[in-house]
Amino acid sequence: MSEPIIQIRGLRKTYGKVQALQGIDLDMGAGTIGLLGPNGAGKTTMIKLLLGLLTPDMGTASIAGHSPFNARDRLAVREVVGYMPEGDCLLPGMTAVEMVTTLARLTGLSRKDAMARAHESLDYVGLDEARYRATDQYSTGMKQRLKLAQALAHTPPVLLLDEPTNGMDPAGRKHMLEIIEDLGRVQGKNVVLCTHLLPDVEKTCDKVVVLKEGQVVRQGMVEDMTAADGRILEVKYLPVDAPVHEHLPEGILDVLDQEPGSLRVHLSSATGDADPLFRAALEAGARITSVEPDRTSLEQVFLEAVGISPGSRGAVAPEHEDGGLG
Repeated sequence: MSEPIIQIRGLRKTYGKVQALQGIDLDMGAGTIGLLGPNGAGKTTMIKLLLGLLTPDMGTASIAGHSPFNARDRLAVREVVGYMPEGDCLLPGMTAVEMVTTLARLTGLSRKDAMARAHESLDYVGLDEARYRATDQYSTGMKQRLKLAQALAHTPPVLLLDEPTNGMDPAGRKHMLEIIEDLGRVQGKNVVLCTHLLPDVEKTCDKVVVLKEGQVVRQGMVEDMTAADGRILEVKYLPVDAPVHEHLPEGILDVLDQEPGSLRVHLSSATGDADPLFRAALEAGARITSVEPDRTSLEQVFLEAVGISPGSRGAVAPEHEDGGLG
């Protein structure tokens, strides 16, 4: 088994009396990983520590085999990691190609290579026709794509993307997610996607890590976390006003939710199949059109992990702390 792309051991960071990270241990393997957590969970702090932008109170970390806390490794970290920050990182008065070229040179590329890679990256994110336009004329969506282009310019194997779809309209968000999915699943980049938008993670990520109050409270494969529970069934039937629920045998099929034309039922473990369900529909004069196993949503997994009731508002609101507590 290959070594984890990111290794964290006993990592702790405080801001005054606030414990942003409480001595976490974490391994992140290859692939695309969603980093989730409510406001103040420690996500942005963890990313800044991995980049060497912050110094930990204690603990160690490595990213692609390099320590961000070792001065001799800092250049190596810049060479292997592409970082797309949540906030604007645009250089005023520059065109897109000038900005991406400048930032690419900071990763160690020559002027010639940096310029070539800047053009390629801008083409890839769809800014080819706007590359010579001043960046302060860009829309929010264009700025987001520009930030991604500068993260890609030096072809790093690891990408840290902080809220990449923030502020984008539906079309722009769809395009950005398609790019992220291509980077991870087609090009084989190792992507850490820090976001408050759970559908973005479900669309692009194979794994997920959930932080709460500076601690890792859940991690694993998205597919495993949202696996179907074969004992809970989603049933649809016609006509929609048929009293199917009145004919279900007690103790075998318990109704969990009911709407016109549909039922969500729990199938007793003593029942080997769903035949009683079809008999009940027949007795009610209905025809079942579909029966599907219920899947847990990633939102349910997240809310359970952080201890937030499903009815709470703002559970996954975006973060905008200047102090980096996110």
